Amino acid sequence: MAADAGLLAAEMLLAAFAGGAVGAALGPLPSLGLAGLVVAIGEATPDLTAPATDPAGTTTGTNLSTQPVAAGADGLTALVGLGPALGPHVAFAGGVAATAYAARKGYLDDDTEYHAAKNVRLGLGSRPDVLVVGGVFGVVGYWLGQLSVLFGLPWDPVAASVVLSAFLHRVVFGYPLLGRIDEGLLDMSPYEDGTRRMAPDGSDDPDALTGRLVVEPWQPAHYEWGNVAVLGLAVGVFGAFVGVLSGSYYLAFGLAVASLLVAAAGAADLPVTHHMALPASIAALALPATPVPVALVVGGVFGLVGGLAGELAQRLFYAHADTHFDPAFASIFLTSVLIAALDIAGVFTQTAIPTVV
Repeated sequence: MAADAGLLAAEMLLAAFAGGAVGAALGPLPSLGLAGLVVAIGEATPDLTAPATDPAGTTTGTNLSTQPVAAGADGLTALVGLGPALGPHVAFAGGVAATAYAARKGYLDDDTEYHAAKNVRLGLGSRPDVLVVGGVFGVVGYWLGQLSVLFGLPWDPVAASVVLSAFLHRVVFGYPLLGRIDEGLLDMSPYEDGTRRMAPDGSDDPDALTGRLVVEPWQPAHYEWGNVAVLGLAVGVFGAFVGVLSGSYYLAFGLAVASLLVAAAGAADLPVTHHMALPASIAALALPATPVPVALVVGGVFGLVGGLAGELAQRLFYAHADTHFDPAFASIFLTSVLIAALDIAGVFTQTAIPTVV
């Protein structure tokens, strides 16, 4: 999921800085939705969206398309949707870091139940310092992804970059890595009880508590283990079917990410599913000699695992913390390691995740 163009390619660094700044300006979630839309278009129309070439077979105007591409993607998908322009490790991660910075500077309205730094739906506009932060973290995200590609590390480079960038912005801007843990780390009941973080009179009276919730679930309508498991199973079968039908690792992923444009527009209860769809597609395509029904079942299992891994990640790194940590990409990181291990063991045959270490 990352184009291998080297760490110091000037055009890539400029694009990554611009991508991070755009992610800050538009907002992390809208920029992620746009990336998904580009991926879906690129995967659905590969012949129409490949970089243009002249009659001699070289790329017109730039040599970007001659760069080798990791993770079985090319053209519009690799260079824009998952590349330095709109790639989640660039635009989304840059926007998340810029949101954390803006919250630290007091630019954002913090009169909300969640910390203002978690408002990834919010476009940050045109403040120069905020855009610069987004741009710098866009470059950092690009570098992190390229290092994974350079060393052939056995995980999804984009997902790993998004995860590392989230921890990095917490350190850089002075936020705690895990947040305040007043209750059990995996316990969501304080949210269900409406428990708040402070009482104006210093008492423990629940009716007097105000301010932020003690526990802030990533998806307030979708955090019960059973619900997440069933959703993951369904999305996994869907992702596997789309993958087998299209031959694309990323079409179902792109469709799932593109749906976040609806969430960015205010559909708060829309579930996030790309961490279920992507491993399902890869797993189904990693069994080329397997009957389609079996491939769909395997995809369903990987969708379920992806959903549960995302829920675990949100309880560990999001619910108690002050800034956005993306559970979906943490889940993709974990499932990509599992897929790489199965490939190394000879169970899978796939090119989406590097397996040479």
